[in-house]
Amino acid sequence: MGNDKVTDLRKAYPELTPDKDYPPLTFRSLKGKVSAAEWEARVDCACAYRLVRHFGMDDLIYNHISARIPGTEEFLLNPMGLMYDEICASALIKVDPAGEVQWQPEFPAGLGYKFNPAGYVIHGAIHEAKPELHCVIHTHSLAGMAVSSLKRGLLPMTQTAMRFAKVAYHDYEGVVLEREERGRLLANLGDCEVMFLRNHGLLAVGRTVAEAFNNIYRVERACRSQLLAQSAADEIVLPDAATIGKTADLYRPGVRRAMGLLEWPAMRRFADRLDPSYKN
Repeated sequence: MGNDKVTDLRKAYPELTPDKDYPPLTFRSLKGKVSAAEWEARVDCACAYRLVRHFGMDDLIYNHISARIPGTEEFLLNPMGLMYDEICASALIKVDPAGEVQWQPEFPAGLGYKFNPAGYVIHGAIHEAKPELHCVIHTHSLAGMAVSSLKRGLLPMTQTAMRFAKVAYHDYEGVVLEREERGRLLANLGDCEVMFLRNHGLLAVGRTVAEAFNNIYRVERACRSQLLAQSAADEIVLPDAATIGKTADLYRPGVRRAMGLLEWPAMRRFADRLDPSYKN
């Protein structure tokens, strides 16, 4: 992945010859075989995949949630080919800043899944340039794609939308496969917690998986509520600038509490009730 341009896309994806009975995938557990910090990152990251799936923000086998392994430059990515409800802690691929695989699970014969190059380009750029951000979530939800394509973008029409003092926008340049786009992505992201990839989807970051999930969940709800309001035959009421600023200030991370800190234990318990296999 070191080249600036992908010259042969076919090499980035496996040639599949699957068992035509399509048996369910199983993975050997890494618990006790990796550091405690890596295992915690794996479990939290896998949990986020399941939650994104449950709340309707997934897109078949596509998109990515990455988590930096604390104390290292390496991060975790999903194998492209798994639905989000198949992702578990021991299924995540470990990738270094250069895009080299440091560890990957064993797949059945005929299923040599790899990570998606576009996921590495986007997520790797953020993890490398912003080591304080431990999690990056990218989605192609219907609401996110729709609002990313609106000229005015996200409107501060609800308290949920005003949670973000500002949001970033990155103009569409095609499928993100070239490393030279990374600089523009990072410049547009700046210090924002969420970014709209124009005509593409949503991106949320956080210092923890909990914080990043909280950000993607809230911006998703803000998008859905905006689209509902815009479909009604009435004008949208927007608060005045002072009220919007006051609200955003109260929601700034650290003013009341770190975002996701209160919610994440409940999210983990909820994921356990849905299907605890994400912890395998």
